[in-house]
Order: sequence, then C-alpha cells, then structure tokens
Amino acid sequence: MAKITSLDDLRKIKKNLEEQISLREKAENPESLVQIKVGMATSGIAAGAKEIFTFLVDELEKRNIPAIVTQTGDMGYSYAEPTVEVKLPGQEPVVFGWVTKEKADEIIEKYIRNGELVEGIIPQNYKTIDDK
Repeated sequence: MAKITSLDDLRKIKKNLEEQISLREKAENPESLVQIKVGMATSGIAAGAKEIFTFLVDELEKRNIPAIVTQTGDMGYSYAEPTVEVKLPGQEPVVFGWVTKEKADEIIEKYIRNGELVEGIIPQNYKTIDDK
C-alpha cells in the first residue's frame, strides 16, 4: 500500500474505494439499471465506437443516470456501425445503428430518460427457434 502523506492522498484512496464498492453493488443487481452495450468489433471501432463508448460513460456519469456500459463484439449489424444496444429495466433491448455523439446524446435524453423512441432503431427481422 502506498504511503499517505497528505489529505489529498487520503481523498484519492477514498474515491477509488467508493468507485469499487459502487461497481460491486451494480454488478449484484444489474437488472435494476440501464444496461448499454457498444459493438466494439473491428468494424465498430473503425466506425467510431470507442468515441461513442467514452461519450456514453462520461455523459451518463455527468447526468447521474445509473447505468452499466460495456463493450461487446460484433452484433451482426456491420452495415450500421457503430451500434449500441440499450436495455431499460424490465424491457426488451433495443439496438440503435449509425450512432454518433449527437445520436448518443439523443438516446440518453429521449429514450433513457423519457422512454421516447428515437430514430435509428434496427428492427428485429429474424425469428428465434422459439418462434415456430
């Protein structure tokens, strides 16, 4: 453990521990939080997914919206990269395509905060094995 030589050092340690505790608490009950996955396969990264990921993490924190943002591989929508899947508590996930910072901001404000649908949703055009 590093030596604590000032009050600022102690504050940094406290902040790090609080972040770890918060992350652990979120992991225990993720269904109660907004869950966001950003497609970060090669095509997603090339289309700007890293910037979208960082934007979402920063903006959700600034706006005090409890959410878990993770990266995932190819979502199967390479033509619509960058793609972002948003799952609101108690609802089915929705995938947005062609996400820019402006679109990500709109997703946060309209869809996540107010439950309003916004343009850019990739429709489900397939059937699962259970849909026979």
